Amino acid sequence: MSFIKDFKEFAIKGNVLDLAVAVVIGGAFGKIVSSLVEDIITPAILTPALKAANLSNLSQLVVPGTAIKYGNFLSQVISFFIISLALFVVIQAINRFQKKEAVAPTVTPAPSKEEILLTEIRDLLAKKQ
Repeated sequence: MSFIKDFKEFAIKGNVLDLAVAVVIGGAFGKIVSSLVEDIITPAILTPALKAANLSNLSQLVVPGTAIKYGNFLSQVISFFIISLALFVVIQAINRFQKKEAVAPTVTPAPSKEEILLTEIRDLLAKKQ
């Protein structure tokens, strides 16, 4: 019975739940970024370059006389850099938002009655000396 209780405590801890939520959100965010790169950014960048090279697809780039398809490799490298750039921009925006949120001024609480009385006593003692 103790094993089940220990496992339940472990599984319900905040860190485990936070990690599970982060993994799910990360997977969904990965799909968004992949779609942004594959469906919007890459075609916008590669279409003019492919037309200039008289190609319809990067996979058509091969070393003549071999089965080496360096076009696929180039496509993956370009996708990596575009994904990295997109994530960098998103993280920068999040960091700016968090900094603005942290800079918000904090209101100092009014002194308690005890503090006011102690201040008055201190001032009276200072006047007597």
